[in-house]
Amino acid sequence: MHRRRGKDLEEALLGAAWAELKERGYAGFTLEAVAKRAGTSTPVIYRRWANKALMVEAAIAHENTERVTETPNTGTLRGDLVAMMRAANDSRIDLLVVTAVLLGGYFEDMGTNPEQLREQIVGDRRSAAEAIVQRAVDRGEVDAATLRPHLISLPFDLFRHEVLMTLKPVPEQVISRIVDDITLPLLTGRTRADGRSA
Repeated sequence: MHRRRGKDLEEALLGAAWAELKERGYAGFTLEAVAKRAGTSTPVIYRRWANKALMVEAAIAHENTERVTETPNTGTLRGDLVAMMRAANDSRIDLLVVTAVLLGGYFEDMGTNPEQLREQIVGDRRSAAEAIVQRAVDRGEVDAATLRPHLISLPFDLFRHEVLMTLKPVPEQVISRIVDDITLPLLTGRTRADGRSA
């Protein structure tokens, strides 16, 4: 069997780290277990990541990158929001659960919180929510003059809250309530049912 190097080795290590994190959480996560799962040695890991926390951050960032979905463009704000939440249900639920629930020790060790970790991983990339709302502004569905920054992330904040409370994918009827009963009236000033001002 040949030795893995470079990108192949890093992919194997990050995959093993993610699997360990999902199974054991941060408290039970060890670099030795990652090395064993990846079929390599602990010094190989230490050459890339100086400690457990840095490897966990790298594994989460890698998973996040692997699960980036294309921002939907259905032609309507409602369609885009629903499609994005369905895509998150299909590909990101365990990522949300692991980062929020299984990393308590990480946040304590690092003196940080889930939002700071998200900002560290995502950086200043434009979010899907920003792209969706900007397209709605461009189409005339949302008035840019009345748009407030916290409203842009609101539907996905509510989605994350639902995931964290249930540790399950968000049901269709809850997605509809988030979009139709809360988000659309706040962003457009109209209710979906009657088109009048909310």
